[in-house]
Amino acid sequence: MKPTELFHASSVMALGTILSRITGFIRGILAVAVLGTALLADTYNVANTLPFILYNLLVGGALTAIFVPQLVRSFDDEDGGHAFASRLVTSISAILLGLVVIGTFLAPLLVRIYAPEFTNAGFEREFHLAVAFTRYCLPQIFFLGLFTMFGQVANARGSFAPLMWAPIANNLVVIVIFTGVLIQAPHLASGTITSSQTQILGWGTTLGVVIQALILIPVVKRSGIHLRLMFGWQGLGKSFSLAGWTLVYVLISQLGYLVTVNISTSAAIRSAKEGIKTGVGYTPFSNAYLIMMLPYSIVTISIITALLPHMSKLAIEGKREEVRDQLIKAIKMVGVITIPSSVAFMFFGPLITKVLYFGIGKDDSTYIGYVLSALGLGLVFFSINLILIRGFNAFEDTRTQVLSILLINIIAVGLSYLFLATLKTRWITIGLGGAFSISYIAGLFVTLALLKRHTGVIRFGDFAGQHTRLYLSSVLAMAPLYVLSTLLHWVTGDSSKLEHVGQLLLVMLISPVAYFMIARLMKVEEISIASELVKIQFARATGRTRKSNS
Repeated sequence: MKPTELFHASSVMALGTILSRITGFIRGILAVAVLGTALLADTYNVANTLPFILYNLLVGGALTAIFVPQLVRSFDDEDGGHAFASRLVTSISAILLGLVVIGTFLAPLLVRIYAPEFTNAGFEREFHLAVAFTRYCLPQIFFLGLFTMFGQVANARGSFAPLMWAPIANNLVVIVIFTGVLIQAPHLASGTITSSQTQILGWGTTLGVVIQALILIPVVKRSGIHLRLMFGWQGLGKSFSLAGWTLVYVLISQLGYLVTVNISTSAAIRSAKEGIKTGVGYTPFSNAYLIMMLPYSIVTISIITALLPHMSKLAIEGKREEVRDQLIKAIKMVGVITIPSSVAFMFFGPLITKVLYFGIGKDDSTYIGYVLSALGLGLVFFSINLILIRGFNAFEDTRTQVLSILLINIIAVGLSYLFLATLKTRWITIGLGGAFSISYIAGLFVTLALLKRHTGVIRFGDFAGQHTRLYLSSVLAMAPLYVLSTLLHWVTGDSSKLEHVGQLLLVMLISPVAYFMIARLMKVEEISIASELVKIQFARATGRTRKSNS
C-alpha cells in the first residue's frame, strides 16, 4: 500500500476519530464537572471501566486480532464467508450475554478485586455506589462485542469509516445525560448523590454503547455479508485456537491494568484519610490517559486499521519483505504526529488540563496534567509497539507477542509497586504514568526481536534516525515556549482560565509551524509527504464542496 493510498484510507477514519475524540473530550470534561476527580468520580470510573476490562480480557482482544484475517480467508469459501461470519457472531454474542449475567451477580466481588480499599471502614458508601454503577454498566459488555464484530465485518469488506464514526453517537448520548445531571445537581458528592441520579448516570452511559452498536447494523447489510442466527462451531476451530494465545496476551495486559486501578484507587483512599482533598486516584489517571490516547487514536489506529487487511493479504501470499516495509512506513508516518504530541504533553501537560477541565479546582486540573506529562513520555513507544503487534496478527501469530506484553507488564507492575512503597501518596498516580512509559520503552526492543522470525530483521535504526530528527524538531520548536511558561509562571501562578486559554493558544499556534519548518530543514521525508497529502485531501474536499454547491 502506497503512502498516498494509506493516507487516503486512514484520513477518512482520522476525521471520524477526531470528531469522536472531541465529543469524547466534552463527555470526559462534563463527567469531571459532575463528579469531580476524587472518590465519587472513582466509583463511577472504576465501574464504567470494568465492562471494557472484562470484555477485552475474555473476548475483545481475540476478536480484534483474529477476526479480520479469518474473514479475509473466508471470502474464498463457496458462500463468500456468510456462514463463517454468522456462526462467529452468534457464538461470541452468546458468550458475552453469559458474561453479563455472571458479572452482574458478582459485581461486589469485582469491585473488591479492582478497588480493594473501597471496603475500608468509613468508605461503605463509596463501595455501594461502585457496586451499583457496576451493575448498571456491565450490559455494555454485550454491545461492545456487537460493535466490534459488526465493525470488523465492515473493515474486512474495506469499509473503515463507520467504525470510527459510531462512537460519536455514543458520546453525544452521554453528553446529554451528563448535561442534564449537571444542570439539575451541580454539586454532587458521594454522600449526597441519590439512587435515581446513580441510575441515570449508569444506565445513560450504557445507552450510549447500545446506540453505538446498533448504528452499525445497516453498515453490515451494505457490506454484502448477510448475518443470521447460526449456532455451531463448524469452521471456527482455527479461530478459537488462535484466540487462545490472544486471550493469554490480553489476560497479561489486563492484569497489569488491574494493578494500575488497584494502586490508584488505594492512593485515593489514603489521600482522603490524610485529609488531601485534591483528586489523586484513578480518575486523574483515566482522564490523562484519555488525552494521551488522542494522537494515538487519530493517527496510529486509523493507519493500522487501514493497513491490516492489506498486510494480511501480503502475509498470506508469503511476501515477508513487503510486510516489513509496510510496518516501517507506518512507524515513520505515525511518528510525524505522535512525537510532537509526546513532547507537547511532557512540556505543557498541566497547561493543557487547566484549560480543558472546568468545574474543578486548579490543583485537581494541574494534577491531571502531571499524570499526562508522565504518560506522554511513552506515547511514541506505545504506538510503535501496537504497529508491530499488528505485524504478528497479519501472520496469525498470536503466541509470540505474548512474550513482549509479559515483559512490558512485569516492568510496569514492578515499578508501580515500587512507587506505591516509596512515593508520597499524592505522587503515586503520577508514578503510575511513569511506570507505563518506561515499560513500553523497554518492551519495544523485545517486540522488534520477536517479530524478525516473520518479517526479517526490523532494526531500531530503520526508523531511529527519522525519529531522532523529529524529536529534535519538536524540542527546538517547543523548548523556548516552555522556558517562557516557566519564567512567567503560567502553571504555578494565579492566571485566570481565560489567560490559560490564551497561553495554550499561543503554544498551539507557534509550535506546529516551527516544528514543521525545522523538520523540513532536517529533511524528514515524511513531513513533506504528509504536507502534500493534506493539500491533496483538502483539494478533494473543497472540490466536492464546489461540485455539490454548483
